[in-house]
Amino acid sequence: MKSNRRTFLAATLMATTLTAGFAASAAETLVYIGTYTGQGSKGIYLSKLDTDTGKLSAPTLVSETPNPTFLAVHPSGKYLYAANEVADFQGKPGGGVSSYKINGSSGALELINSQSTSGGGNCHVSTDKTGTTLFAANYGGGSAAGFALRADGGIEPSTTFVQLKVDKVVSPRQNASHAHSFNVHPGNQWGLLADLGADRVEVATLGPKPGEFHILKDSALTLKPGSGPRHTTFSADGHNAYVINELNSTLSVFDVAAKVGTFSEIQSLSTLPADFTGNNSTAEVVIHPNQKFVYGSNRGHHSIAIFARDTKTGKLTVVGHELTQGKTPRNFNIDPSGKFLLAANQDSANIVVFKIDQSTGKLTPTGNSIQVDKPVCLKFISAK
Repeated sequence: MKSNRRTFLAATLMATTLTAGFAASAAETLVYIGTYTGQGSKGIYLSKLDTDTGKLSAPTLVSETPNPTFLAVHPSGKYLYAANEVADFQGKPGGGVSSYKINGSSGALELINSQSTSGGGNCHVSTDKTGTTLFAANYGGGSAAGFALRADGGIEPSTTFVQLKVDKVVSPRQNASHAHSFNVHPGNQWGLLADLGADRVEVATLGPKPGEFHILKDSALTLKPGSGPRHTTFSADGHNAYVINELNSTLSVFDVAAKVGTFSEIQSLSTLPADFTGNNSTAEVVIHPNQKFVYGSNRGHHSIAIFARDTKTGKLTVVGHELTQGKTPRNFNIDPSGKFLLAANQDSANIVVFKIDQSTGKLTPTGNSIQVDKPVCLKFISAK
């Protein structure tokens, strides 16, 4: 009987240990970190977020590549794409885009291939919802490109290249077009191409072939002079578009009609506290997975602006601001569980974890952070 009891206890202990191990693994989310390379950074880094505790593991280098300043995850979760923000890439003028195969368990990256974007200073990459097209926005060149994606995740040479231009010079930062992002509507028929230099967000229809897109004439979202639209995002139902404006620190809200290219601006709010008097520029805008909150980052005030969202109208109400415990939060993101917001502070070399109040949207520092030189983009993939 004693032997049986010992055997039972040993088996129970082993089962408990295995269960705990699987639970810890299930709570892990992979965090890919894009950076500006230089003295302290060499490329793309990987950390793992424990979504039970909010702790981040020490970052490890998973790809040595120049200036991978923005990243995108393939809809399948099997591939990662990087914008190489450089003036010359692989001996050709312009920036580059690189594709990687992701090891689902370890998160390791294997380079598949790279292509030129044919435009300088590309700063943003994204995919369509089917994973057949990759888009690149060239800030320095004021252009955008579309690429067909292969079944193995690789990138074909660009199918579409569009050069933008400004109609009127408003400020020194707007003496030419500066494409800053391309994001696809949830319906996957069209997308928004933000031109910071022109105070305009172009509407582009997709297809019919992978990599193709076409700018719709007379359909652009026009922002106030000097706004500098930077990044855009959509509500999950596609009924609202949110545009964060870098130069005048505002967040614009648009109604999206069923007809492609039909928009109406319903709201514009400052991302800053009323008493702030310093210099500031905005960077990123993200909607919480529950669709009840919208967040924007301030570089200067060094904070995350928090807004409550009316899920019926899409309009926003200011909730408050949370300092990011660092300098220049160029990018931030919310983990897939919706529990945590991670702020990437470019000029203080730290990534700070905040817990999100699910009822108010407010942020509370968890005390967890990691050091990474010049972090400028964060993307998540659930560990397998």
